[in-house]
Amino acid sequence: MENKQELIQHLKEQIIKQLRLEDKKPEDIGDHDPLFVEGLGLDSIDALELIVLLQQEYNIKLKSAEEGQDVFRSVSTMADYILEHQESEK
Repeated sequence: MENKQELIQHLKEQIIKQLRLEDKKPEDIGDHDPLFVEGLGLDSIDALELIVLLQQEYNIKLKSAEEGQDVFRSVSTMADYILEHQESEK
């Protein structure tokens, strides 16, 4: 089981790969920076890619679009959500 900091680092790498953000490095993405609009500047298509990432890599399905807004606020909120759901599956 990864700790939160390792998971955050891993998520940054996965986001860059999944969304083909070749001009970004993991250190360019702040743990608490917004992923959408003013932060990383992701859009609704990117949100779908992040949903796929959660399903493929972590076997986690979002219950609703509203839940996605909270989960995808930042890399840190994504990590919290993944850790919470991995714990509940044990």
